[in-house]
Amino acid sequence: MHNGNAIRTRRTLTSLAGLAGLALAITVSGCSAGSLGDSGSDGKTTVTLLADNGAGTIISTALAKAFNASQSGVEVKVETRPGGSDGDNLVKTRLSTNSMADVFLYNTGSLFQQINPGRYLQPLDADVTSKLADSFTPQVSAGAQVFGVPIGTANAGGILYNIPIYQRLKLKVPTTWDEFIANSQKIKAAGIDPVIQTYGGSDTWTAQLPVLADFHNVAVADPSFAQDYTDNKVKFATTPAALAGFQHLQQIHQLGLQNKDYAAATNAQGLTDLAIGKGAQYPMLSSLLSTLQQNNPDKVQDIGFFAQPGNDPATNGATVWSPNGLYIPKSTTGAKLDAVKKLLAYAVTQPACDAESKAATPTGPYQVKGCTLPADVPQVTKDVAAYFDSGKTTPALEFLSPVKGPNLENFCVQAGSGIADAQKAAKLYDQDVTKQAQQLGLKGW
Repeated sequence: MHNGNAIRTRRTLTSLAGLAGLALAITVSGCSAGSLGDSGSDGKTTVTLLADNGAGTIISTALAKAFNASQSGVEVKVETRPGGSDGDNLVKTRLSTNSMADVFLYNTGSLFQQINPGRYLQPLDADVTSKLADSFTPQVSAGAQVFGVPIGTANAGGILYNIPIYQRLKLKVPTTWDEFIANSQKIKAAGIDPVIQTYGGSDTWTAQLPVLADFHNVAVADPSFAQDYTDNKVKFATTPAALAGFQHLQQIHQLGLQNKDYAAATNAQGLTDLAIGKGAQYPMLSSLLSTLQQNNPDKVQDIGFFAQPGNDPATNGATVWSPNGLYIPKSTTGAKLDAVKKLLAYAVTQPACDAESKAATPTGPYQVKGCTLPADVPQVTKDVAAYFDSGKTTPALEFLSPVKGPNLENFCVQAGSGIADAQKAAKLYDQDVTKQAQQLGLKGW
């Protein structure tokens, strides 16, 4: 996630490995790939599920194994594809040439809209869509039709914090930015790094969190911002609520609230520093819980999560990232279509959620109605789920608008390092966005 879609590709939660076992379906004699070889020698209908070669494969494999074990008529086999732009191009090519796998895992939100769902995907039946969480359905809908089911859990952007430090200093979880700064000042006085920042190496993407995780507050202040932003009617530099994220970066630096080694520190180091109490707060995605759990398993329950606060405690809420979706291409027909529908019906059940939980620690709630989390999930997961339960969440801007400039992380680093003030950094980003929107061919740019 170190390109222009940094936070988007981080949805896969793990770094991208090399291409492994990619099996391209082909079109023969005018028949779509989905109609070939419906049944194997054992009478089962075999279908392929295409997933990215990161966490998507892990969770998809867990789902496939559980589904295969739950019945005897269908066998799901998982294929892998690259992540990032290479993976995006592969998905679009296979859809346009009717050579897509029988079912595939892909992004939700604005990136989902870019694969032209009305043309290439099959809408789902009401018995499946009725089980989707209300917050998820818009992310896989085009017009009145719904095209995908969630796989994995939602996650949120905000502040990971060290609970023992908060308890020792008798701090309360802040619900306004001023309270956050006041907490940070007390933490600094105690000789602890108040706000962890990690701009080292390829982890400059982490600098974006104070801007991206602030979108709930932007949307509260200006409910039409996402649409106006897409239509080139508003800018970050000239919209006070949107500019605030850049100002927060500048303020943290000017007040000396970040770790001294911020310019060289890595994401993994920042998570460890948070876990061991060297630092107290880290603007981050809850999905990075998996890295923290891997490197500091004995400290996971010491870490909590709170939303990036804004100006009004009454509107305090979290910016959230939707899980990916499973989709059926129109090239899937006949017995294979019936088999895939059974898979998707299974995917919105508690047994499917349980199988996914065993494969990867949930980092937020499942987006399936009635699908409960295991009782022993980490505190971060419980904290994120509480925002969903309260209804105080807003999808990240990337789920509402296709506009995201490729160099946001660089401008955030500048604002967070004192290289540029917030106004200049935001203006540079607005210029960056203009180039990207023009490349997408959006109207009004």
